[in-house]
Amino acid sequence: MKELRDCRIVFMGTPEFAVAILDKLVSEGCQVVGVVTAPDKPAGRGMQLTPSAVKKYALEKGLHVLQPHKLKAPEFLAELAALNADLQVVVAFRMLPETVWNMPPLGTINLHASLLPKYRGAAPINWAIINGERETGITTFKLQHAIDTGDVLMQQAIPIRDDETAGELHDEMKNLGATLVYQTLQHYVVGTLKPKPQADLGDPTDLPSAPKIHTDTCKIDWTKSVKAVYDLVRGLSPYPAAFTFLEGKLLKVFKSEMKMAKVSQPGSYESDGKTYLRFAAADGWLYLTEIQLEGKKRMAIEDFLRGYRLNAS
Repeated sequence: MKELRDCRIVFMGTPEFAVAILDKLVSEGCQVVGVVTAPDKPAGRGMQLTPSAVKKYALEKGLHVLQPHKLKAPEFLAELAALNADLQVVVAFRMLPETVWNMPPLGTINLHASLLPKYRGAAPINWAIINGERETGITTFKLQHAIDTGDVLMQQAIPIRDDETAGELHDEMKNLGATLVYQTLQHYVVGTLKPKPQADLGDPTDLPSAPKIHTDTCKIDWTKSVKAVYDLVRGLSPYPAAFTFLEGKLLKVFKSEMKMAKVSQPGSYESDGKTYLRFAAADGWLYLTEIQLEGKKRMAIEDFLRGYRLNAS
């Protein structure tokens, strides 16, 4: 069995989350023989073609970059095979066809931002916070046919602070994930790590999942408990952000505080016009502390109230 330093690795990923893991492999001297990422996409006011975060990093390090539009395209498969990889590492990338994930002799290893089999799906960080979890984690596992179902290699639990946002947890996870992926590869390539079926870790039908976040997910339902609304705000901050409406305009909420209290009308709001704006949920008040009103920039509530005159609720 080869040592890790002798393994030829192809890395697949697109967003900033994946950059930390790729950087760890490069920094540790791993042979990253190719980087597969998404094609450049139009972005910004000028809608100019913009490379992914992973591509930017890969080019800075002089790594070979592949940007297939179709993962089953013969030309891409031929180019991938020519890299003669021993294994592939996938972080925040597209769903791979079997012809891709089964190509290298050691298979393909994925990093998922939950303690699998809990929170399988596209948005595990968001849903763990939305659901009020006190703990989540990261998992490395081997890819197989169904998404997020492969045998687990290593896991690390991570506590979730009461006030932690999805953005803060994301940043913590990407750094811990980089270390976990590297440790996984160290043990896996020399055969000292035995994959464990997810069925041994729990029945996924009884566990929460992490489907894609849609607009309906982000709309605040003020008839729910103030804790549920508070967790929704944390779980969607900074992106895509929970929202409500204020005097007919869409209002994104990035940070808030909650206070249990008897309220008469969920969805109503009150403000002193200077320091606070609060909305009534089913069993308390949600104090909005960082917001963005439609057509304006994101700001602290004091700054917002200084420049905006509210009508009576």
